[in-house]
Amino acid sequence: MMSETAFPVASLDPKLQRVERYWRSLIRGANDMPFWDDFAPSALSGEDVMLLNVFDKPLRFRFDSVVSPAIEARYGQAVRDRFSDEVKSSTPFELLNEQAASAVETGKPTLHHERSYRRLLLPMWGDGRVSMLLGAFSWS
Repeated sequence: MMSETAFPVASLDPKLQRVERYWRSLIRGANDMPFWDDFAPSALSGEDVMLLNVFDKPLRFRFDSVVSPAIEARYGQAVRDRFSDEVKSSTPFELLNEQAASAVETGKPTLHHERSYRRLLLPMWGDGRVSMLLGAFSWS
C-alpha cells in the first residue's frame, strides 16, 4: 500500500521529525525552504538520510555521495552517483521519481509510505531553483 501525504504532517515518527526539524532550522528569514549549501551531513549522523541532486530540462534526480549505508543495504547495492531513473523501483525506492518531482514542483516536503518504510523528501534551494532534495527514511 502506497500513499502520498500532504504537508505538514502532524504525526511524523520521531526519526523523520528530527530530520524535518533540522531542515526547518536551516530556513533563512521568510524563505520557504533552506539553501542546500547550508546543509551539514554531520548534523544528521546516525539518521537514514540521502541527498538527491535535481537536474532540470529534463527533470532527473541523481543520488549524491550522501546516502546512508542502511538505505543502500536495504536496496541491496550502492546507488551513490547514479540517476534515480537508472535504479530499479523497489524497496526503498518505490515511486521515488514521482515523489521527487512533486517536491520540486510544489517546493514543499512530501511523505511517501509503504508497509515497510516511510520516506520524507525535503526540497532545498540553490542556483535559483530547487536543486537538492534531502531524503529521510524510517523503517517499520
